[in-house]
Amino acid sequence: MNAVSEVIGLMNLSDKKDFENYIKQKNKRNDTQNLKLFRLLETDDINTINKIYGTNNAAYHALNKRLYDNLVSFMANRTFVNATGEAHEVLRLLVVSRFFLEHKLTKAAFKCLAKAEAKANDLGHFSLLNEIYHTQIQFSHLEPLVNLEALIEKFTANAANMQKEEKLNMAYALLRNELADVMYKGKVIVFKDLIKSTLKRLTISLKDVLTFKSLYQMLYIANEYASLNSNFAMIEPFVQKSYSFIAARQDTAGNQLYYHIYILYFMANIHFRNRRFAESEAVLQTMHEQMREQNGRYYSLFCLRYFLILSLTKNYGGYPIEALSIAQKALKDHGNKADASDVHDIRLAIIVFCLLQEDRTVSQYMKDYKHTDSWYEKKLGMLYAIRRCLVEILMHIQFENTELALSRIKSFKRRYKKYLNNVNEARVMDYVLLLEHYVLKPEITATTRFKQALEALLHTPAQEDIFVLSFIGWLKARFTKKTPYDETLILMNS
Repeated sequence: MNAVSEVIGLMNLSDKKDFENYIKQKNKRNDTQNLKLFRLLETDDINTINKIYGTNNAAYHALNKRLYDNLVSFMANRTFVNATGEAHEVLRLLVVSRFFLEHKLTKAAFKCLAKAEAKANDLGHFSLLNEIYHTQIQFSHLEPLVNLEALIEKFTANAANMQKEEKLNMAYALLRNELADVMYKGKVIVFKDLIKSTLKRLTISLKDVLTFKSLYQMLYIANEYASLNSNFAMIEPFVQKSYSFIAARQDTAGNQLYYHIYILYFMANIHFRNRRFAESEAVLQTMHEQMREQNGRYYSLFCLRYFLILSLTKNYGGYPIEALSIAQKALKDHGNKADASDVHDIRLAIIVFCLLQEDRTVSQYMKDYKHTDSWYEKKLGMLYAIRRCLVEILMHIQFENTELALSRIKSFKRRYKKYLNNVNEARVMDYVLLLEHYVLKPEITATTRFKQALEALLHTPAQEDIFVLSFIGWLKARFTKKTPYDETLILMNS
């Protein structure tokens, strides 16, 4: 798919009809081909395109380039006119005020600027406020009622806030780039030290949270850090900070709906990972309410993440049947429209639910994994790829597919041993070796040595990661004769 086709894919029927009228008005000749090419690309008629332009690539690329430029221009104008967000409303007021000032309509201009300032303040949008104050100061000589000293003071205070937010934004970008290398390329770093050095380099503090956006960025980094270390207890203060921040800004939360929903998602996840299931569900309820705000503007974007945390909370809170039903329905209803990573996350959760219940339908979901280990590492990250491999090994062992289990164990050791040692997760390899011993000699689970080796994999059960407990519980169930689910709950409450 080329760039033009991708843009066309974003357009609805009304957009396409208006674009055709836009092209007709721009065309100065009746024999231009841009409209014809647009219709061919719209219908994905590749054969006709090849038939017409196949022997004249230069002419096709030139026409394609002009069509793309026209599409971008049309979509830019349409987006600006049709956008209903508060930030766009502020921007429109700013543009109109400048137009009025150019035509000496001073009073009307400053009324627009005052209205824009009030809206931008509610949004906590420092860059827009900067432009508004800049314009007010520039033309203050035209309006006698303007208090220039007070205006300069507001401009200066806003500039300081804008600089703090920009520095936090730079820190967020730097840390996300490093996280991408950790997650998708297997890079080994001490992330805690990286956070400290980045904040010191930019002379900022995580206390400098001024907007929903900056809180979202901070929670994203904290969430990823805890996930890499399988320790969500260490970021508990961020949850309390989030509660305080949101409570103090309830009146303006609707203006930052996207970031507000994301913050609630992170909070629900942190509660879940710290085994506070009731608190997680309470936050999820608020999240769901916010997802339905503004005519469900962000519902499809967040729905699978919402159902993922809800199903996990239900499963580990003692309602496994309900959890599986929620996750399966969510995947069926929203899997075709959601982001691929969200689809893979909820599929993996379903597989874990099934394994813990020794449900044979797990094999149906495993069949959807059609790519190589390398593909999952690059697209979904090392942590996801490792967990996927582990659940596949457990499935083969559970169904007594001995040769397949041993083959995947051998592949796992060859592929991930060095990486896991480098990131201080050698116990994962120890776990895989125990799986291998069990496959080769099932009766070994009756020995004291095997049981002690399995217990040694746990750090402190009361603080251990839920997903780690699930893997331990599955193997422990081989010799306790309980279900893996029951063993996992016993470990959680030990």
